[in-house]
Amino acid sequence: MSFNVALLAACLLLILASCYIFVNAVECLGNALDLHQGIVGSILAAIGTALPETIIPVLAVLFSKSFGARDVGIGAIAGAPFMLSTLAFFVTGLAVLVYSALGKRTAVMNVDPAIISKDLTFFLIIYGIAIGCAAVHAIAWLKVLIAVFLLLSYGVYLRLIVSAQGAQLENVAPLYLARYFKAPETIWRISAQLLIGLALMLLGAHFFIACLSALSASWGIAPLVLSLIVTPIATELPEKLNSIIWVGRNKETLAIGNLTGAMVFQSCFPVVFGMIFTPWDIRGITMVSAVLALTGAAINLAWLKIFKRMNPYVLMAGGVLYAIFLLFVF
Repeated sequence: MSFNVALLAACLLLILASCYIFVNAVECLGNALDLHQGIVGSILAAIGTALPETIIPVLAVLFSKSFGARDVGIGAIAGAPFMLSTLAFFVTGLAVLVYSALGKRTAVMNVDPAIISKDLTFFLIIYGIAIGCAAVHAIAWLKVLIAVFLLLSYGVYLRLIVSAQGAQLENVAPLYLARYFKAPETIWRISAQLLIGLALMLLGAHFFIACLSALSASWGIAPLVLSLIVTPIATELPEKLNSIIWVGRNKETLAIGNLTGAMVFQSCFPVVFGMIFTPWDIRGITMVSAVLALTGAAINLAWLKIFKRMNPYVLMAGGVLYAIFLLFVF
């Protein structure tokens, strides 16, 4: 067990280092292509950091023959947006207050309300439809039809974000790869560093999950509980750490967009996969996690609509929702 704990810590450090590499590369890419913060945070960063939790259910459902594999797949699909709209929101809000207490920034969060509102609205609609589809899971053709609609809706979302007006990136640090080799900052070097960051993220998340699984098995945790609680903590680490880094740099639109954009992505692609390749019979703690995920998003969207900014204390309400879930489970 001590070896797994040590390996767990090493994986965490690897994921943290990969996040710094990725954040630097994605900012440089957005700056080089003259993209606004909405595109960089809600699309580029969100899709990149959502890869670990997108791959896990595919592997669990299609290729794993072990006991509880489908439960793990469905749990990972539902657990990802739940973790982002509860625990990740809480961690981001807490980071704002900690940085503020240290004098690194103020507690005021100046996000782009138009971009983040689109993200949260899309998530509530798309994920709400997907969860509602569980009621008709026995009607195969209707489930597939809804799944295709959800998949196509992501194209509409991309168009809205890309066509929206947004603030440009500011205070972009030089590319690490270019600075290390004392070479020009080209698209190829930016792309190479981006891929290195993503590869290290996936590697770190893979071994982190393996260690968590080994520890959970020794503690006698059920596969569904593992996939809803333990696995998403590992797979959502890149989003959480990226958001903490960006919050510390006063780049709230990137920090929140990384989370909300990932929520939209996950409510389309992994959810559609689950609807087509699993029974999609959501009930019990899986349904509780989905309802709490929608609640966390709705609370923050309502605050954003009314006050035109995010609030760290409202974000931290996600911690209360996560605690409710844990009380329900244990």
